[in-house]
Amino acid sequence: MRRLLSLAALGVFPAILTAQADCFPGPNSNEAKTFALLSVPLAFTGARAPAVPAHGIGVGLEVASIPVVDSATATPTVCRPGKGPENTDAVPVVVRLRFAAAVQGFLLELSWIPPVGVNGVKSNLIGVAIAHPFTLSAKWVLGVRAEGVFGSIHAPIVCDEAAVSDPASECFGGTISNDTWQPGIFGVEAVVGGGGGKVRPHLGLGYTHLSPRFQVNFTNAQGETDNRKVEVDLNRAAVFGGVSVPLGPLLLTGEAYATIGDAVIGRMVLRLPLSK
Repeated sequence: MRRLLSLAALGVFPAILTAQADCFPGPNSNEAKTFALLSVPLAFTGARAPAVPAHGIGVGLEVASIPVVDSATATPTVCRPGKGPENTDAVPVVVRLRFAAAVQGFLLELSWIPPVGVNGVKSNLIGVAIAHPFTLSAKWVLGVRAEGVFGSIHAPIVCDEAAVSDPASECFGGTISNDTWQPGIFGVEAVVGGGGGKVRPHLGLGYTHLSPRFQVNFTNAQGETDNRKVEVDLNRAAVFGGVSVPLGPLLLTGEAYATIGDAVIGRMVLRLPLSK
């Protein structure tokens, strides 16, 4: 998760400026583009073909790739213009737990990235969703779904240990920052899937509203605290598709997911039904 968080800061969160006014970059800024890129793997899609009726209880484990932010996009245009590109640490994926239960024909879903600290990074993100399937034919099903991702990620994003030890950095001599990112992701999707066999393909469209909120928390060598906020509001269209196959008692789904104009990521979900 450290790369995800470091990339979230990429070009968005000023290191230390003399004036510490809150920052509200526009939708065409590099800051907004970076937020959009890093929200792609956090979107809580259904990641499987819908079924009629919705039934059972199950648990799952998801692994999603993290998009790379290029150096041009990593250079801020509003909050810290002309500075950068910002530092990026690398982990390739984000991992989360999934839970699902059928209630009165609806499928209720929950996901969780638990607060396990890794390299000073601690995430606590909850995803919630409700879906309903509709029969199109003997083989094909339409699913409609609404979802949201809530919670926060805490990490030394603005000034990590390396930065506060680097004489060339504006963070030099200060404390390691304890910054907070709240992704704020809300979306709807429609997906068609089925095929009538054990191998079940799906293809869908989605709409996502992003309202990321970032809080800087850094004290410099002079004892001055930067507690500036960065806020962006964005809207994105998404396309996605994948296939689900049985593996004994398990169900494995692979999906490609893209928000138009941002990035394409891959996700894998392994599910275990607990009841039928």
